[in-house]
Amino acid sequence: MQPAARTNLAETAVNNIRAEITADRWKVGDRIPNEATLADMLGVSRGTVREAVRVLVAQGYLETRQGSGTFVLSVIDTDESLLRMRRTGLRDQVETRCALEVEAARLAAARHRPETIAHLRQLLANRGDYDPADHDRYVQRDLAFHKAVVAASNNLAFVEVYEFFSASIQEVIKATVTGELPEPDMAAHLSIVDAIASGDPDLAASTTRAFMAPILDEIDRLLAS
Repeated sequence: MQPAARTNLAETAVNNIRAEITADRWKVGDRIPNEATLADMLGVSRGTVREAVRVLVAQGYLETRQGSGTFVLSVIDTDESLLRMRRTGLRDQVETRCALEVEAARLAAARHRPETIAHLRQLLANRGDYDPADHDRYVQRDLAFHKAVVAASNNLAFVEVYEFFSASIQEVIKATVTGELPEPDMAAHLSIVDAIASGDPDLAASTTRAFMAPILDEIDRLLAS
């Protein structure tokens, strides 16, 4: 591990510690050296180490446990993984979104509670109709609804994958609301909620698949033209 440069010490410390993690110096579940040891290794103050650790906790590499120390949570370079995902084709991304949301809706139909349905309906009411002057907030409200559908699956792994994938999903939503791709209307969104509320997993899955179908069909048309 190289000493941190005098300029931008915290950023350099973050990069050095992250490099040690992704190089598998410490395994998932291992406790990393304490602040004093890391400060000596990096040639920085303990305050700089503390700041770097906070950044890496926020990025999902580390977790701090009160009274126990700081432990490796993940060795995956999430920034690089997201960059590779963004390099994939649009159809690949939409197909992945479709697979996640279809299966999430299937599970939600079997596992939801009455308050889940009420929450989904409220999110759609908050979402409202598209207004170009309110573009960014509309996209966020629409994304919040789809995240809630995934959360209704009660599958934490689905939630984490969808959250990781959400930057790509936002780009697809932006493309639909600006007319580049067909935007499912309010009735199509409500049909997903109604299907989940029915308690029929197959209906929930087929309804969500039908919701995504026009987007995939338009992408295929554009690719063929």
